[in-house]
Amino acid sequence: MPPVTLGALAARLPRTPLTRFAPSPTGYLHLGHVVNAIWVWGLARALEGRVLLRLEDHDRGRCRSDYEAALLEDLDWLGLAPDLGPTRQRDATAVYLDTLAALERRGLVYACDCSRRDISREGGDVPHLETRYPGRCRDRGLPSGEGRGQRLRLADTVERFTDELLGPQEQVPALQCGDPLLRDRHGNWTYQFAVVVDDLRQGVDLVVRGADLVGSTGRQIALGRLLGRDDPPVYLHHPLLRRPDGAKLSKAAGDTGIRELRAAGVSAPAVLGRAAEAAGLTTDARPLPADELARLFTGA
Repeated sequence: MPPVTLGALAARLPRTPLTRFAPSPTGYLHLGHVVNAIWVWGLARALEGRVLLRLEDHDRGRCRSDYEAALLEDLDWLGLAPDLGPTRQRDATAVYLDTLAALERRGLVYACDCSRRDISREGGDVPHLETRYPGRCRDRGLPSGEGRGQRLRLADTVERFTDELLGPQEQVPALQCGDPLLRDRHGNWTYQFAVVVDDLRQGVDLVVRGADLVGSTGRQIALGRLLGRDDPPVYLHHPLLRRPDGAKLSKAAGDTGIRELRAAGVSAPAVLGRAAEAAGLTTDARPLPADELARLFTGA
C-alpha cells in the first residue's frame, strides 16, 4: 500500500472530527495497536480534530487492571496523549441499561438461551465465515433472566455506506449475523452494542479501525439508527499488521509487544517509525516522533 495522504482519501472526511482510540485491556499493547494509533492520531491531527481514549472493558472476565495500567503507561511513553478520556465502559452500565430498556419497550429485544454450541450446531459453522444466529429464540417468548442473553430483532434490510479507504460497501446484517446479541448469558455487554451506544453518546463522528471490523459496520449502523442516529459516523478501515504466516497480530499469540521493545531499549519514535513502515504509511522505518504523525496524511 503506497503512502496515504489526505488528498487520496474521500472528500467527505469530517473536518475537526472526534475520533477514538478504543483498546480492550485484555492484554499488553503490540505493534498492531500502534498501527491503529498512528492512523487515529495522525488523521485527527491532520484534520484538526480530537482523540477520545475509550477503554473497552465490557468483557469483565478477560479485562484486568494491570493490563489497563500498562496500556496507559505505554501510550504515555509513545507520546500519544488523548484530548479526552480515558473513559471506561464499566462506568456506563446505567446508560446501557437505559438504552436496552428503551429498545425492549419497542418490542425490539428478546431473551435467548442459546449457547455458542447450540448456534454452531443449528446454524452450521463455515470456516473463516461468521456463524449466523438462526433465530431459534426469536418467537419463543422466553422471559429475561439469569443465564439468558438478549438479542435485537434486526430487520432484513440492506445497509450501504462508503468506507474512506475501501470504497462503497453493501451489507445485509440479518444474513451475515442474524439478530445480534446485546448482552450475553453472563450479563456482559457485547462489543456490537456497547460501541454503538458509546459512539452516539460521546459524539464520535469518525471511526478509524482495522479492516477486520468492516463486517460489523452494517449492523452497527442499523442499531445506531434504531437509537436515533440517522447520520452514522464516517468509517475508515485500514489494513491490519500481519505476521509472516498471514495471521493478524494478537495479544494471545505473544507477538512483539511494546513492553518488550521498551525493555530492549528501542525508543518511542523508533517504535512509531517501525509501525508506520510496517503499515505501508512510510517507505522506511526511520524514527517518527508522535508530534509528526499528521504529516503522514498531509504530506507536509
